Amino acid sequence: MAQNVYEGLFILDSNRYSRNPAEVSGKIPALIEGLGGEMLASRLWEERRLAYPINGQRKGTYWLTYFRIEGEQLGELTKQCERSDNMLRQLFLKVDPRIVDALVSHATAAPVQAPAEPAEGEAGEAPAAEAAATDEEPAAAE
Repeated sequence: MAQNVYEGLFILDSNRYSRNPAEVSGKIPALIEGLGGEMLASRLWEERRLAYPINGQRKGTYWLTYFRIEGEQLGELTKQCERSDNMLRQLFLKVDPRIVDALVSHATAAPVQAPAEPAEGEAGEAPAAEAAATDEEPAAAE
């Protein structure tokens, strides 16, 4: 049977993750590879407060993965995730083959930080500073 590429989003127990991040997040590739799958990308997405408590936890660590596995093995992967104390929830989505490369390259790229917002009263000053910087003559091309 042909292998499909899936996006997996796991909500990990934040308490366990903060004590030993490598061990908790390392279990995800081990589960997938143990079922004959191939990990394409695996990274921390974010840590945030949950909308409602899950197993008594109010915070969750979101872990994003892309992996290749046979579709028949997805049910077994779900069962193993549900038995794990480290994982609160998981979601698997089949990825369209036409966009696999773009998603994986985006997931493996370094995270981009959002630009800092100007403090109060500085909003009008930034464009003026930029305009002053552009008044200089450009350097001659050699």
